[in-house]
Amino acid sequence: MGEEEESRRVLERIYTVPLWKFIYKPKNKRAKKAISILKEFMMRHMKGEHVIITPEVNEKIWERGIEKPPRRIRVRATKDTEGVVRVYLVE
Repeated sequence: MGEEEESRRVLERIYTVPLWKFIYKPKNKRAKKAISILKEFMMRHMKGEHVIITPEVNEKIWERGIEKPPRRIRVRATKDTEGVVRVYLVE
């Protein structure tokens, strides 16, 4: 990250997001539901207008296919001055 990007960052937090509510969906829609649960969680907790999920997080959720996404995922969320929330995978 460059200095310019760090100066625009307002807030940074690490969350363990529970995604277990996807089990109430049919098997062929579970990973999609897990993505929407993650977006809703970030909007609620980070108070952001727009949520951007990085490809690493998306690949982690889709890693085992559409039928078996992880029950929870650990992510790092950053919010910039414009209200955009970016979600990164914690390693």
